[in-house]
Amino acid sequence: MQNNNKRILIVDDEEEIRDLLEFDIAHSGYITDTASNGEEGLKKALQNNYDLIILDVMMPKINGFDVCKNIRLAHIDTPILMLTAKGTIDDKTQGFEKGADDYLVKPFDIKEVLLRIRALLRRNEPEGASASGPKEILRAGDIEILPNSLEAVIVDKKVKLTPTEFEILYCLMQHLNNPVSLAVLLDEVWGYGSDEDVRMVRVHVGGLRQKIEPDTKNPKYLHTVINIGYKLTPFGFEDDKNDSK
Repeated sequence: MQNNNKRILIVDDEEEIRDLLEFDIAHSGYITDTASNGEEGLKKALQNNYDLIILDVMMPKINGFDVCKNIRLAHIDTPILMLTAKGTIDDKTQGFEKGADDYLVKPFDIKEVLLRIRALLRRNEPEGASASGPKEILRAGDIEILPNSLEAVIVDKKVKLTPTEFEILYCLMQHLNNPVSLAVLLDEVWGYGSDEDVRMVRVHVGGLRQKIEPDTKNPKYLHTVINIGYKLTPFGFEDDKNDSK
């Protein structure tokens, strides 16, 4: 089984885990490459082209958080899935803030890893394509999103989005001025549902706010709807004053 020659880099200092991931991912039709520490992983990520990177956190020489940060500083947008024994919300938040796209805690089910891989690759297909086909350019009020470049234009200012941030904004743009539940975001963006991953949505929404809001403490466009999820108001005002910011 082939997956369009998608190349995946696996970075983990535990040989048993690295070998397990390499075997099952390769058996699923992907081309694999491996690194046994953060320094080697960063070097390979900077020198080669991959479609996805699986990254451990606790590694010798350079930890996974710093590897992720340096990959993003090099303007490499390859999706990064972090696999780690560090599963607190602070750890997850740090990973997302460094530029990770998804996060799984050890011990993990290999089927779950493969599911996350497929979801990340789907969100990062060329020209914003997905299983449902190429995405259209959407415009409303102060906001325009550009699928080909994963960018948004906010009042004539262009901002670069991660694949996950783009998918969240695209989903919200299709439900303008209407609340979108966390369950819907998980399904439409990640392709699966899990109560545990609600925190993951919140962290990515926080990153998106940093890019599109003039003042993140007083959101103009991306609003939290208590006990439901989020709502996008691209004209910069809310019609329901009961919603929280």
